[in-house]
Order: sequence, then C-alpha cells, then structure tokens
Amino acid sequence: MLGGCSGGDFFRTRTDMRSDDMHRWMGPEATGSIGMKASQFQLTDNERLLRDLAYPLVEAPLSRPAWKSVWGDYKPLPSPWRQNVVFDRTMYGRNLIDEPHRSHMSRYSVLIDDVRSDITRFEPFYTNAARVLDLDRKRNASMKMVSELSPRERDDAVARMAENSCIVQWVQQSQERRISSYRWALERLVIQAPDGIASDADRLIKELATLAANPPVMPSMAGCAAVAVRG
Repeated sequence: MLGGCSGGDFFRTRTDMRSDDMHRWMGPEATGSIGMKASQFQLTDNERLLRDLAYPLVEAPLSRPAWKSVWGDYKPLPSPWRQNVVFDRTMYGRNLIDEPHRSHMSRYSVLIDDVRSDITRFEPFYTNAARVLDLDRKRNASMKMVSELSPRERDDAVARMAENSCIVQWVQQSQERRISSYRWALERLVIQAPDGIASDADRLIKELATLAANPPVMPSMAGCAAVAVRG
C-alpha cells in the first residue's frame, strides 16, 4: 500500500496547510521587507482574495507538468525588496530544457501553457486589485472624519493600505521577471529545437508583455520601490 506523502495524499495540499488566510503573510512580508510594521486588522474578503490571486503570479513559474508538481511544497516567498533575493532569468528555461521530455514539442507546450495561464490570471487579479485600491482611497479619505481615532487604529489602517499597494506592485514586478524568463527560454528552444510552434509562444509572450506594460491600476508607491529586471 502507498503511504501518505509528506505533501498530502496523492500530492494534495495537506489540510493543515489550507486556511482562509493562508496567504495573509504576503502583506507583512511585502511591507516588512522595507521596514514597515504589519497591520493587525483582519483581512476583508476582497483583501483575502487579492492575496489568493496574487500568490500564483509571484511564485516562480513552473517548468514541469502539473502532474509532477508537489503541492505540499507550498511555502511563503520572499518579497522582491529583500536584499538577498537574486533573480535568475535563466532558471526557468534551464529547468525546462534540462528535464527529460518525450519530445521537444512538449517543452514548447509547457512554455505556452505557463504563459497562457499568466494571461488568464491577469484580468481577475486586476479587477480585484482595482476594487481593493479604490476602497483604500475611500478608507484614507474617511480617516480624518473618524471621531477619536486612536494612534493604533490609524497605524493599522495605514499599514493595511501599504500592504495592499505593495502586493499589487509585487505582482507587477513578478510579471516583468516571468516575461524575461519566458523570453530567455523561448530563445534557447528556438536554437536547440526550432519549430513553427515557436511563433505561437512568441505571440503569447508579446501579449502578456503588452498587458503587463499597461496595468489597469497603478498603486501608490507606499515605500515599495521598483526593482530592476534585466533581460
């Protein structure tokens, strides 16, 4: 009989890993990496959804078929503002090329599926982000009208607005990195295993790049400075 895997039976996420607030850490990680305190406010439904939609866009893109992914390996990620975070645009492509595949077409298929997934996730994330940031603007405007607002309440409100803003910027910077990685991978596939399907991958990467270059919302910086992406 097969024993239960450490990541959960048949590679499902362990029950103790799942919770409504499983991505709550993203806000404190983003603002904590630039020296800001975390908010003690509970997450609203929209804020929770913002984090849930953001996580797949900030984790490193997978270069393996989904059936090989070990979902139990879920863990918090460092924000791009951590000084020790090093971005390697070649890693995705090297993993894609080095891992055994039945044919070169399967490598192109993995790349195309990953890019298409990012495109599919774009609209839901930014629709929710626009809603959250709009409510934050209203929250900020209303604070001056709140009677007997305590310093702690004000600090928690400001911290939560910063968290939300930084999470949106985290996604934006991660998208730039992913696009850079996808381009490097496609270039290597073209010289190692040229195929007409490369034009489909190139078209999708350009579509994703156009979306990323024109995000529907632009959050305030809130101290989260842009991180340069080379390549």
